[in-house]
This record gives sequence, structure tokens and C-alpha cells, in this order.
Amino acid sequence: MRILQLCHKPPRPAVDGGCIVMNNLTKGLLEDGHDVKVLCASTHKHPFKPHLLSEEYVRSTQIESVYVDTRMNFVDAFSSLITRDSYNVSRFFSTDMDIALEHSLRANDYDVVQLESLFMTPYIATVRRFSKAKVILRSHNLEFKIYQRMAKISTSGPKKAYLKLLANRLKDYEIAILDQVDGVATISPDDTRNFQALDGKAPVVTIPFGIDSTDYPLEHPYNFKPTLFHLGAMDWMPNVEAMDWFLAEAWPGILREFPQFSLHLAGKETRNYSIKGSNKGIALDGEVPSAKKYMLSKGIMIVPLQSLGGIRIKIIEGMAMGKVIISSSVGAEGIGATHMKNILIADSGEEFIQRIRDIHENPAMLEGISSSARRFVEDHYDNAVLTRKLVDFYQENQTKPKMDRVS
Repeated sequence: MRILQLCHKPPRPAVDGGCIVMNNLTKGLLEDGHDVKVLCASTHKHPFKPHLLSEEYVRSTQIESVYVDTRMNFVDAFSSLITRDSYNVSRFFSTDMDIALEHSLRANDYDVVQLESLFMTPYIATVRRFSKAKVILRSHNLEFKIYQRMAKISTSGPKKAYLKLLANRLKDYEIAILDQVDGVATISPDDTRNFQALDGKAPVVTIPFGIDSTDYPLEHPYNFKPTLFHLGAMDWMPNVEAMDWFLAEAWPGILREFPQFSLHLAGKETRNYSIKGSNKGIALDGEVPSAKKYMLSKGIMIVPLQSLGGIRIKIIEGMAMGKVIISSSVGAEGIGATHMKNILIADSGEEFIQRIRDIHENPAMLEGISSSARRFVEDHYDNAVLTRKLVDFYQENQTKPKMDRVS
């Protein structure tokens, strides 16, 4: 099959979970024998860095990038309140990107155009006009659910009202999109159920994030280290809110009871993260050159997320490396992991403290959780198996007739 992968940011270098999702899918499709072209937006936040790409990757993906200015424009954002436009999505539309897409569609007879995330859906009209390809939305998150949860936990009245407005706009937009695409591939069962509840015409399937486990070194036997770590971009509001919550509700109690523990935060903009209260025992490590090496060097991963959707890529990667992870139920949502078997769940500050007590009182449990986590990923998140499942979804009967292609 000939597949155009339309990405809202460069898949490489894989600097965050979204990049990893896209890049691993590209890898899986190529290894399965398909022709893939990657057309991606280069943004202020995620610039295209061709000098970091191998010649083989450039050749095999025919990667092309177009700069799209997605920075917040307050005039446009305010105007969207009046026009009822979903500004979160529309700011990803660029005339230059649209022209590049048209050129690619005219030059190639694609079987599938895969839209990576909701942010690429403004280009559906162009795809329909210049191609008869099947249009598949690869949903990284159900976006309106993120804003619903953020609104729910917000303590500011005006902010809560604005987040509710954004959530409602995004929900209306996502409902409309379901009638414009030929299928939706989510990365979590929960997102699949939520999409199906919107009663759109497009079929929806769950295709989780896949990895090649052999790419992830496994620490065996498990070497206990009295360190907690969080790996995530701190320019993403759900991560900021999660760490603000953890530092207020859990960390002071952990530090009082277990003063030998330290907390490390790594990821984009981590060094600029403003810690509210005491920074005792906390290290801001910033962006790290290798997430895998960083995870191996630290002890227990924490994922205290309070609001988001989709599936947490770093949890899957951590489990593949046999890391013991303490996550909120929201953070582990959709993964299918089991508390006390291959992951630890904590939904309150006291529960996070109790999980540390459990580990401290029974360090032998770490080895069992570590081994079980690795097996879980090998059984449920193999990239080759999941890629084949996606290709089968591509090849299913189309749900509606295609518009005639413009020559």
C-alpha cells in the first residue's frame, strides 16, 4: 500500500510521546513492506531538524516538512470565541502546508492518508479534492476529554469557564469529524468507547502504541534506587498540574517519612518549572539526551496525572524496561496494566505515600513487578502485530463513497 502520513510535528527526533507514536508506526509500516511518505508540520515548539536524520530514514520516508506558525495569536483566539471556531485545531492550518499537501496528492496515487491527531483534520477537504485515498484519523487523544478534566480540577472560576468552553467546542468539532473520515484508530480502549459514544458514522478501532521490546534494555535483577522520577514535557499543562498536585499532596509526606528519597524531574522546559513551596530533595534535570539511559539511572517512575486522555507512552516504555511505576488511575488509563502485578496505582497523596511504604517494607516485590511489566509489554504492545492490525483496518470496506479526485 502507498500511505501518506500527515503529521502535526516532526516524528524525528522522537522528543516526546506523540513523536514516538508516529515514528514507531512509520517504522512498522515500512517493515511490513508498505511505501510511506511523511509530510509534517515544523513548528516553533517542534522544529524540523534534518541534520539529525539518517540518510536511510530520509530516503525511505521521503520526509518533507513545512513551517506552520502554531503560536497563540490572541486576536485569532478572541475571534474564535465569536465565530465558534475551534482555535486549538484551526491554528494548525497553513496555506503553505496545504499547497505542499496538494502537490503530494497530485504526484502520488495514495491508498491511505493517515492524519496524525485531530490537528491535521483541517486538511481533509484538500485530501478529498485531490485524492481517492481512504482517510484515517489516528487519534492520539480525545481532545475534548482533556479539557473537560482540566476544567473539572481547575479552582479558578474564569479559567474553569474558559476550559469548559474549549471542551464544548472541541467536542462539537470531533463529532463533526467522525462524518468526514473513513475510520478512526485510537490508542486506548477508553478513547474508542468515547468516540463510539459520539455516534459518528466512521468505524473506530483500538490500535495501541507499539514498540520493539528488544530496543529497550532490561535491568535484571532489579536494582533498587531511592529515587523517584518524572519524565515529561513541562510546557504541557496536564504535566504541570500533575506535578503541582504531587508536590503539594504527596512529596512532603514522602520526604518526612523517607528522607533518603530524592525526586528528579526531566523533560522539556523542566528547568523552567516553578516549584511551589520547598524544593528540598528535588532536582530539575532538564532535557536529557537519552530517555532510556535516564530511566535506567533512576528508581521509581511516577505518573501523577489528573487530566488527559489517550495512553501514556512513557509508561509503556518504562514497563518495557522493567521499571516499577506508580501512576494515578488517570495516568494508567487504557493501558490494561494491573495494580500490584505490573504497576502500582495511587490516586491520593496518602496512597502515593503508602506505595512507597509498600516498596520500603517489601523490596522483593520490585523484582516481581519489574518482570511482570516487561512480559506485559511483550504480550500486548508488539509493534509488528499492531501494525498488521492497522493495515487490516485500512483494507476493510469503506463506509462511504469517495469524492471524485481533481486532476
